[in-house]
Amino acid sequence: MTGFEELAKQTALYPKEAPLAVKTNRNSLLIGLPKEVSLQENRIALTPEAVSILIRNGHNVIVEQGAGEKAKFSDTEYSEAGAQIARSPKEVYEANLILKVEPLVDDEFEHVQSGSTVISALNLPVHDRSYFEKINSKNLTSFGYEFIEDQGGNLPVIRSMSEIAGSTVMLIAGEYLSNADNGRGIILGGITGVPPTKVVMLGAGTVTEYAVRTALGMGADIKVFDKHLYKLQRLKYAVGQHVYTSIIDSDTLAEAIQRADVVIGAMRADDALSPVVVTEEMIGRMKPDSVIIDVSIDQGGNFETSRMTTHKQPTFKHMGVIHYCVPNIAARVAYTASMALSNIFLPFLLETGTTGGIEQMMYANRWFMKGVYTHNGTLTNAYIARKFNMRFKDLDLLLAARF
Repeated sequence: MTGFEELAKQTALYPKEAPLAVKTNRNSLLIGLPKEVSLQENRIALTPEAVSILIRNGHNVIVEQGAGEKAKFSDTEYSEAGAQIARSPKEVYEANLILKVEPLVDDEFEHVQSGSTVISALNLPVHDRSYFEKINSKNLTSFGYEFIEDQGGNLPVIRSMSEIAGSTVMLIAGEYLSNADNGRGIILGGITGVPPTKVVMLGAGTVTEYAVRTALGMGADIKVFDKHLYKLQRLKYAVGQHVYTSIIDSDTLAEAIQRADVVIGAMRADDALSPVVVTEEMIGRMKPDSVIIDVSIDQGGNFETSRMTTHKQPTFKHMGVIHYCVPNIAARVAYTASMALSNIFLPFLLETGTTGGIEQMMYANRWFMKGVYTHNGTLTNAYIARKFNMRFKDLDLLLAARF
């Protein structure tokens, strides 16, 4: 050792390796991000950037190996953000807060720890009573993220995914109208000297708003139907252009659907199941190889002939009409959708840590509480209880008893 090195060590000038200071607190969360295994789901609920922010705020994140690959986020990115990379689902489900996109499936129930909290989609129409009995047997607190509100009373996940679905749905329609997918061989929109494509949209919400913007840009002939006049007025104001709108009336709607090249169902549920407004008889009068896209299929669908499909087999033909009934349309653009989900969940998680945990977060924020449908193995959603003839308890009373 040279004299200079000795002097440097004595005067504390010798460089030393030290870990980056991380903020810690007693309310730290242990968050698990498992790899999705159902319905060709490509999204992930948190991006590496969001994970980095959570780590810096004293929380811990476990990411299953390959969980972000389909959304184009690598294990290396999550590792560099500070996450622990788990090689098996069992390791991820040791976390007490599981954040995922799709509902739990049978294999995942084997791994999830008793008493954990699971935040995911609910997708009520695909479940039966046994699903909720499994949740209760594991004493889980379960959130359906489609029911979680923000402070303004909006549904941020539904809004964000609806924006994506609305922007994507017209591209899907154009794809299945073309000869490439044995469609009618027509262009979506209009060109000089050729009548424009006729598009009927059911529902005047966010999906329709973004689909209308796209369809107008393509030059399509658009008709929008809804059962509420105020929604139609709000849509015209949001779009800023004249669009044909009508209250749902059997004669007017039936005629429009008969002439349509594309019909998009985007009427959401007032409770848990979306309304069926297009009958099999109406579909039987449609043009051969016309296209139906049922965006509301995750809540039962707007068409009597709809049945759920997947990205692997997205369509089926019934009465000569092409049906596209994939519930997770946003998974077609998984990178964008994951960014959007992450932007919603990150503030929730940070506030949960600051508040003192999931229980305290529910107690302090009624808008957050609305996403809960089971609490520590007890069903707390009255609609689900009535649908499956199960016992339930009021969440307000359960929380009041604990605090």
